Amino acid sequence: MPIRVVPLVDPDRSATSHRLVWLGVGVDGSPVGTAFLRVFTRAGQEHLAELDLRVHPAERRAGVGSALLDAAVAAARADGRRTVIAQPDPGSAGEEFLPARGFRKVLALTHTRLPLAAADTAALTALVERPHPGYRLTSWSGTVPDELLDTFTASRRAMDDMPLEDADYGRQVWDAARVKAAARAVEDRGDVLHTVAAVAESDGSIAGFTELVVPGAGTGDGQHYGTAVLPLHRGHGLGRWMKAESIRQAREQHPELDGLLTDTADSNRPMRSINDALGYVPTHTSLEFQLDL
Repeated sequence: MPIRVVPLVDPDRSATSHRLVWLGVGVDGSPVGTAFLRVFTRAGQEHLAELDLRVHPAERRAGVGSALLDAAVAAARADGRRTVIAQPDPGSAGEEFLPARGFRKVLALTHTRLPLAAADTAALTALVERPHPGYRLTSWSGTVPDELLDTFTASRRAMDDMPLEDADYGRQVWDAARVKAAARAVEDRGDVLHTVAAVAESDGSIAGFTELVVPGAGTGDGQHYGTAVLPLHRGHGLGRWMKAESIRQAREQHPELDGLLTDTADSNRPMRSINDALGYVPTHTSLEFQLDL
């Protein structure tokens, strides 16, 4: 079946990315598929583009996906991209299609959920109150307090060596302005950002942090955004300590919250162990495929 690939204009543009869009059109003019290519412009990710390709089930195996993919890859190359990533659903047609077109699987994530009603508050409190010599916990909601801004910004590099298997996300560059902007973005959409941090008592610097975003209504599920400890401070149980305090605060401050969600690379055994110990239950998996241009 002859396929026309029609480029469209997408108004979805931000300071950190924009999207290119193509529509697959059949011989009768009906839409048969779409391709969205998100082009990242943030410092450290100028090499990266993300593909979302969809073909109507009745039109598969007729060249629609290949035609749309060719258009998206050509645009990525023309823009100087070296990496295109895609996230097909496990067991979907996309998981079969992408490897046949040169993509390789680079990352598997396990998504887990902690039902807060099942959380053992007494055990969490005991864990939080257990001494961690040389460290103390602090926490805040919204934007980091000014007196902690510099050291919190510096602590973001703890995410640089997070296990991501073979995925090429680049290295995200954090400065004080970006830290504040990220917190404002959560606030602007009506949600609440909670942060718990471990502070090294030797110099008052932040050794690690964990972030949790709670819906503004205080109901439904919260989403963990990241938990990380700087290399110098690993091996002291800080990750589990911080996350336990984050869960405890979520229960106290948002009593109508149902649960907490997180996702972890299968290769990140330390964080998976922490989640398992705290009662997080696997819900599903997701996959990352990558095409190197």
